[in-house]
Amino acid sequence: MKSICRDCLWTADRKVERCGACDSRRMVQHNELERLTIAHLDCDAFYASVEKRDRPELRDKPVIVGGGKRGVVSTCCYIARQYGVHSAMPMFKALTACPEAVVIKPDFRKYVAASEAIFGAVRKLTPLVQTLSLDEAWIDLSGTERLNGGAPAWQLVRLQKQIEAETGLTVSIGLAPNRFLAKVASELDKPRGFSVLGSEAPAVLAPRPVGILPGVGPVFRKTLQSDGYATVGDLAAADVRDLVKRYGETGLRLHDLAHGRDARAVDPAQDRKGMSAETTFNEDLTSAEDLEAELWPLCEKLASKARRDGVASRVLVLKLRRTDFKIVTRRMSVPEPVQTARALFAAGRELMAPELGRPYRLIGIGMGEVIDAIGSHALFETAETRALKTELAIDALRAKFGAKAVVAGRALKD
Repeated sequence: MKSICRDCLWTADRKVERCGACDSRRMVQHNELERLTIAHLDCDAFYASVEKRDRPELRDKPVIVGGGKRGVVSTCCYIARQYGVHSAMPMFKALTACPEAVVIKPDFRKYVAASEAIFGAVRKLTPLVQTLSLDEAWIDLSGTERLNGGAPAWQLVRLQKQIEAETGLTVSIGLAPNRFLAKVASELDKPRGFSVLGSEAPAVLAPRPVGILPGVGPVFRKTLQSDGYATVGDLAAADVRDLVKRYGETGLRLHDLAHGRDARAVDPAQDRKGMSAETTFNEDLTSAEDLEAELWPLCEKLASKARRDGVASRVLVLKLRRTDFKIVTRRMSVPEPVQTARALFAAGRELMAPELGRPYRLIGIGMGEVIDAIGSHALFETAETRALKTELAIDALRAKFGAKAVVAGRALKD
């Protein structure tokens, strides 16, 4: 099978421009269609699409879902995007760019219900579904051909049609041999797209900017560019030993990604979950100074892991355990996704301040609802991006000279 009709599911063992059954031009074509099993599904302009579905009079109007004039854009429809509006844009700028836009406050009850309907259909095909948010997920359809009546590619075309028919919402799907390439593929033909990346992936990736790689934010992108790596092809052509020497383990990961390699499995256990680090004290601690001394190394440990894994989070969580073993958890949301010790520590201190005055036996810091760091950071320089540049440099030094090569003054103890 090398062709599938997206309208009637007709298949052919060769590449064809038109469907042999319904004459449609909406064909999925690739020489490796029967062998690829990993997909990335992304709902198209999800919140705005739900609103348009429920209010048909908005169909041909620019729609922005977000807060008041001092808030930011959560998402916007494709019509609004033609005016330059995008997610995370300050609302006043969005309305300046598109003054005729219809602004709607988010209604997460509706979005959760729509998400459950979409991913409920996905999970009928396989339990190997790793959701990243309400509107996107990785899917592993390995070994499901006999159970579901066709190759993964055919199942996904059928699924895409089913979701649109049952929910009134459209999704874009990328099919590939691994998670990274599947996500890249899903962005190639939006909205309502279906794209495939196989063995040709390195050639497709080569001319693209390094910022497409997971974990390469604006600051690290500038570092790579200044070092002579402007495109993915530059990284692919580099000596892997030089990359490891410059960037430690991150260099090895960049080299693999540049060649289209990604060993990460689709893991349902990581669905929209977070990551954390904690420690239990030898003696109960009460003062802010003592608690902060324990908090800082946890923040460094967690931030370092986040950067290695290429993830970030807007939801930061503090955990404290009292001497009576009762657990206190406090959380906060921050304006942009973070992956630095500096940001984690600042949030931890703020969350801890109201709880001071009694002894504790444990402290922990966590990141909730982690997301891929790719494209998650602000487009302009912020305190977080400046801190990220510093901490990435520290990562490289520690990878080259050892964990104690750079020690923060805060971490030094008598």
